[in-house]
Amino acid sequence: MFDDLKEKLSEYVDTPVDEITEDTRFIEDLGMNSFQFMSLLGYLEEEYDIVVDESEVRGLSTVGDAVKYIEDLTKE
Repeated sequence: MFDDLKEKLSEYVDTPVDEITEDTRFIEDLGMNSFQFMSLLGYLEEEYDIVVDESEVRGLSTVGDAVKYIEDLTKE
């Protein structure tokens, strides 16, 4: 999950995959804007057959937060 998310993130931002860690922040470290973040969420919904709650994802600030959130949704 983490490696897949890193690969996908590298398509949206100019950060090499090997520099993305679980502590990497979407806005502060990767410089993502809201459109990029929502596009990423759309990809994740489709890829993992999940439904993302927009109010819950507002609290996701790091890559690790997103991985845990997606893993929790795929366990349900």
